[in-house]
Amino acid sequence: MKFLQEITPRDYQQKIFETCSKSNCLVVLPTGLGKTLIALMLAIDRMQKFPTEKIVFLAPTKPLAEQHLDYFKKHLPDLFADMQLFTGAVNSEKRKQIYKTADMIFSTPQCIENDLKKNLYDLKEVSLLVEDEAHRCTKNYAYTFIAKKYLSQAKNPRLLGLTASPGSEAPKIKQICRNLSIEKVELRTRESPDVKEYLQELEIEKILVNFPPEFEEIRHVLLKLFHQYVEELKSRRILFGPSSKTNLIHLQKSIASTLSRGNTNFNYMLGASACAQAIKMQHALELLETQTLESFNTYLKALFNQASKKQSKGVIKLVAKPEFNFCFIQSNELLIKGKEHPKIEKVFDIIEKEKAENKNVKIIVFTQFRETASIISKRTNQIKGIKSKVFVGQTKKAGSGLSQKEQKKIIQEFSQGKINVLCATCIAEEGLDIPEVNAVIFYEPIPSAIRAIQRRGRTARLMKGKLFMLITKGTRDESFYYVSRAREKKMQISIDSIQKELANNKKLEFQKTL
Repeated sequence: MKFLQEITPRDYQQKIFETCSKSNCLVVLPTGLGKTLIALMLAIDRMQKFPTEKIVFLAPTKPLAEQHLDYFKKHLPDLFADMQLFTGAVNSEKRKQIYKTADMIFSTPQCIENDLKKNLYDLKEVSLLVEDEAHRCTKNYAYTFIAKKYLSQAKNPRLLGLTASPGSEAPKIKQICRNLSIEKVELRTRESPDVKEYLQELEIEKILVNFPPEFEEIRHVLLKLFHQYVEELKSRRILFGPSSKTNLIHLQKSIASTLSRGNTNFNYMLGASACAQAIKMQHALELLETQTLESFNTYLKALFNQASKKQSKGVIKLVAKPEFNFCFIQSNELLIKGKEHPKIEKVFDIIEKEKAENKNVKIIVFTQFRETASIISKRTNQIKGIKSKVFVGQTKKAGSGLSQKEQKKIIQEFSQGKINVLCATCIAEEGLDIPEVNAVIFYEPIPSAIRAIQRRGRTARLMKGKLFMLITKGTRDESFYYVSRAREKKMQISIDSIQKELANNKKLEFQKTL
């Protein structure tokens, strides 16, 4: 393609680009398979067709918007276009001036949304709007507002949505497609014939570990406590469905909403407390079953701390219960004896083995919780030849957040081999330009298809890769593993049906659920 420098599109990228050049398109492509190149090819195409108009490229975070800008600069001639980055650090009046002269704008959606609401500029002269991580284009997220404005204002609209996975539920995928006025969906997986030839082999190993009997004893007592709160909620006729963590969180929001409207029903007020304690017990169970004994113990200590500060009557009552104290004492004694969750030992075994096979090894350990990431990182640093760092988001929780500058530095050190093991939470799943790794370890399975696909995409692109999935038998790990697999299959079936509807020029219908 003319103007494209130092890069040659693959066949599937060329085919997808051709679809995007003719229709508003949602591109579903696993992490690392070159979604940005398709956007770049389309940007060149639109600028050639409409030389006086602009391109707007949106990404959910500033580092991601910067990354896309750098990619475009790298693969386009110097004087091809005036490219600018919009962030909250640039004041709105200055953005207004820059917008007038820029050819390509890379921005977070919040920036553009705020400017449009202030009428600083409009999108009339924009020939292409790209929304990266388009699975976010639902409900009140800024992407939805901007897409609607764009389609009503632009003289020559073309919309491109990019995602590794739009989710598994057909109604949600249809909602994304409707919000972006999508006319075509281009889906590829690692198994697609035109993609497969470009990828290296991915070796997947499912590692099952036994839940220790000593942990089982603590779990049994925790469950007894948990069921006391659940029974209270049921007897108060507040909880009717299953007592999963998700349902309890929804119930908590619902009770809070009822109380905030001035309903001072004593039953609801006591129910709010029972619901809060039930959620705490569910969280404690999750830490014990799937994370580390140390993080479980730390959580119980935090609850004692809350009680001592008299932050909540419910917590004061909870920590006074003999069952709660039994769990705390037992976890203390086990830690003193050097006992930990068996998954921790498995992580070390994998890292040591991979390091022995390849001295330049790069590994990412994914986990749900920052506390777990810190514990794994601290302990893996004791392995000879391993330099590990924690990679988490910006939000400051107990001083563990990383600024965008710190995140960038860690990725750079990882690229240069100064760090060879990254212990990461969900921040490393989405978009960020993390170098390819030899192995990915899922410390726990996650029920989200979107996140599982993003995590997996970190390996087996240009070189052979390994994926290790740690599962504790007889815990929520097992159900999450099967839920995630089922959702991925469901996603492909849902997209397939939507593609057929779009191909038949049908309006996407929402199926009402009972």
